[in-house]
Amino acid sequence: MKRILVPVDFSETSSYALEIAAQIAKRQQAEIVVLHMLGLSEAVLSKNEIQEYEEARYYMELAKKRFMPFLDKPYLKNVRIREIVQNYKIFNEFNALAQEQKIDLIVMGSHGTSGISEVLVGSNTEKVVRTSNVPVLVVKMKNPDFKIEKVLFACDFSEDVILAFKNIQAFTNGFSAKLKLIYINTPYIGFKSTNEIEEKIAKFFFKSNNVSQDVVIYDDYTVEQGLLNYSKKGNFDLLAIPTHGRKPFLHFLLGGRSIGEDVANHANLPVLTIKI
Repeated sequence: MKRILVPVDFSETSSYALEIAAQIAKRQQAEIVVLHMLGLSEAVLSKNEIQEYEEARYYMELAKKRFMPFLDKPYLKNVRIREIVQNYKIFNEFNALAQEQKIDLIVMGSHGTSGISEVLVGSNTEKVVRTSNVPVLVVKMKNPDFKIEKVLFACDFSEDVILAFKNIQAFTNGFSAKLKLIYINTPYIGFKSTNEIEEKIAKFFFKSNNVSQDVVIYDDYTVEQGLLNYSKKGNFDLLAIPTHGRKPFLHFLLGGRSIGEDVANHANLPVLTIKI
């Protein structure tokens, strides 16, 4: 891992993301690219060319000044930092910048606390996750002792998750972390017998040209509850979820329903999303 992108709005939650990114950067000897997206209004951008240029320059200079106190943190000592201020109208441009800068990981803060209708819907976090081809680590809490030693990967063992599985393997190998895969079996949607699940898992590893990994089959009333309950029980550092990049947020179908948004909102541990 060589480059980590941290989008910031100078809020407390984005400082949480920056601190975790700094810890990862120190361990991986990576550079942090700190990005502030202006989001200038159409009123500013619809003015004549000279007015538009002057106002855009004013807001960009103002943002650059805000970087000074925001980046003056002890945890950033000896970490290579590069600042970027950009104005984006659509989030596909954000993804293009990540590709252009050769970003390996995006770390973002989120205010999400509960339910589908809460903050993540329509938020910048959701938009980044849905458009990014780069893995996105979503954090909600301050964690000065963040580590990546135990990772739980939510998997339905379908063929379209094979690439995401290989990507999470590469990610965990980079941290010398232990990876566990979990299949949530629910009584209401997509219930399978133990034999059916084991056959599906065996077929998945065969098609992915991989030897069997550490897998747990966990029963719960919903996929979301199963992931949250088991992740707490196992003291994991990270919950990884594959995403198709469709709407709603993290539209990853496990057991026939979209559960990624609920998990990201309710989980206190960081959630890593990986594009399928």
